[in-house]
Amino acid sequence: MNLLDVYNKIPLEPKTSKGSWVTDITGIEYLDFYGGHGVISIGHQHPNWKKALSEQMDKISFYSNAVNIPIQEEAAKALKEVSGLEDYEVFFCNSGAEANENALKLAAWQQNRKKIVALKNAFHGRSLAALQATDNANILSPLGSFENTEFVDINDLEGIKKALNNDVAAFIVEGIQGVAGVFEPQEDFLLLAQELCAKHDICLIMDEVQSGAGRSGKFFAFQHYPIQPNIITVAKGLGNGFPVAAVLCKKGLTYKKGMLGTTFGGNHLACAAVKAVCETIAEENLLKNAQIQGEKLKKSLTSLSAIAELRGKGLMLGIALKSGDASSAIAELQKRRIITGSAACKDTLRILPPLSISDEELEFFIQAITQALKQTA
Repeated sequence: MNLLDVYNKIPLEPKTSKGSWVTDITGIEYLDFYGGHGVISIGHQHPNWKKALSEQMDKISFYSNAVNIPIQEEAAKALKEVSGLEDYEVFFCNSGAEANENALKLAAWQQNRKKIVALKNAFHGRSLAALQATDNANILSPLGSFENTEFVDINDLEGIKKALNNDVAAFIVEGIQGVAGVFEPQEDFLLLAQELCAKHDICLIMDEVQSGAGRSGKFFAFQHYPIQPNIITVAKGLGNGFPVAAVLCKKGLTYKKGMLGTTFGGNHLACAAVKAVCETIAEENLLKNAQIQGEKLKKSLTSLSAIAELRGKGLMLGIALKSGDASSAIAELQKRRIITGSAACKDTLRILPPLSISDEELEFFIQAITQALKQTA
């Protein structure tokens, strides 16, 4: 073996893809209701995305941030327009972990503090600062520690009242907790967090790495509530498969040249992908489609007796099963040509289809999961 054996893998080898479907090496087509951890936002091989990358590649594929890169401005403008966040500035990087790393650095620099408050069961990445905000001691590096981190329960109002004080640099919250099993911070919790962060000069960071780029039916999940974070991070669906991430900083944050940097972040191809994704989401009204199809899916699944709970918004859903173990259902769905995901909660199926999912494809999934749950009951 030439590769480090570090992944638990779905027994599947995709060869080609188009829209909401992937085809494996044997020629079997699968409806993709997972999108590689929610990365595929506008659909596999979307023609706008392919055209943008191809045309950019014919011009220039890469140069570092040592030179002017006009398409960065175009991509940032498209991102701000589709999200409606004109009062923010954008820093492009490569991955969700890197975005969160830079967000936490920025937060620490504001008031020269180093304490982080995060949520229990949070996942923010595997790099050093992001790991310190990730509630999983099993993947914590000996180089880091939880010494400067305090974890509170999601939606625990008393917990954040005690935790958020003048020693804290950042309170980091996922728009919807993905890896944990699709759990949402509630409006009263976020409003109180915003109030406390303002009172104590703490940076409120919304991690929208998985829940952003339209997945919840809004461009960012926090936009379902009257919240204005200091910093927002986004990745995954932002590039529709091309590695790219962004940190959106509310105007007024303190920074200077040299504080942040990246060789590959914001390269020509990455920004072409971002621009194509943002423009396609707007042109094809994919936020509305995510809202409508998500509600249809919830309504259809509510009647299934094997389901204990449905969580999430739009096309980011967690399906908790009464059996307490989703692995059999995931395997049975794959037999029925559906790819879905798991979560830290062993009872939960994670659903992250493309925002462009059609009525026919939705019905295909509903029929398949109905049969699969009967088979595994």
